[in-house]
Amino acid sequence: MATGSKKAVYAALFGNLGIAITKFIAALITGSAAMWAEAYHSASDTFNQILILLGIRISTKAANYQHQFGRGREVYFWSFIVATMIFGISGILSLEQGATSLLSLTHQVRDSQISYIILAIAFCFEANALRIAVKQFFREIRDNGQKIRFATIIEHFKESKDVALLTVIVEDCAALLGIMIAGIGILLSDITGNAIYDAIASLFIGGILMFFAFFLAKENKDLLIGESVSRREYKRIAMSIQEIPEVNKLISMRTMHMGPEDVLVGVQVNLVDNLDTDKIEVVTDAVEQKIMEVIPHTNREHIFVEIERERRK
Repeated sequence: MATGSKKAVYAALFGNLGIAITKFIAALITGSAAMWAEAYHSASDTFNQILILLGIRISTKAANYQHQFGRGREVYFWSFIVATMIFGISGILSLEQGATSLLSLTHQVRDSQISYIILAIAFCFEANALRIAVKQFFREIRDNGQKIRFATIIEHFKESKDVALLTVIVEDCAALLGIMIAGIGILLSDITGNAIYDAIASLFIGGILMFFAFFLAKENKDLLIGESVSRREYKRIAMSIQEIPEVNKLISMRTMHMGPEDVLVGVQVNLVDNLDTDKIEVVTDAVEQKIMEVIPHTNREHIFVEIERERRK
């Protein structure tokens, strides 16, 4: 797991912890349904970071007999738990709070100035956490030799296997969107004297949380059941192997991510004729080296090369 990704997770953790405490205090004072929803949101984000850090730590454990390819997928499992349980629960609580306030005849928003101050502070913290995460995300794009463009950003977001970083980015975007909706809801209730806008804001925040929960769950589900390297990496590996003079053709290649940076690779190559055993070993090493050049952080022990020599007819 990249150090930059862990830095982004820690930044989000400490920021969300302080924000969650202040939002709960503000919600108790003001009685705002939108502020309660935001408090649930920040609390869930805090637990999210803890679970992701737990997944990162477990994923670095050495391989053993029971887990012979290591435990790299732990980070996918805990990110899936984050999406389905924490985001889902906080989303449901926000929806419940909004629905209850909407149906209540006594719901009122008090001391809204406190809410504005807390939301403004929270916005600054979330924006800074997002800045750190996006900076790391852009660094990964540049490391791949690509320029920062809208198309490459979308492509990398779809193909990235660093779920910890993606989760932080999604969380921070959802948090900023939730803060703006809460602020608008409280402001409209302030202007009109009708607390219905505050309740509706809570419903919107709950809906946002549920949407992002589904999105993250889907992304992690694909990685849990086994996802290959990106098409770009696949093509680069195939072209690199076929550039080896002794390789007649690449027969097949199968890849599967065992973790964000660890990939299981199985290739079958057809070699030219008249190669002795020593030369075949050299070619095998060359194939492995070509693969490592494209995915340098993977475990070389997880690369399997099957050789097929060309036979004379």
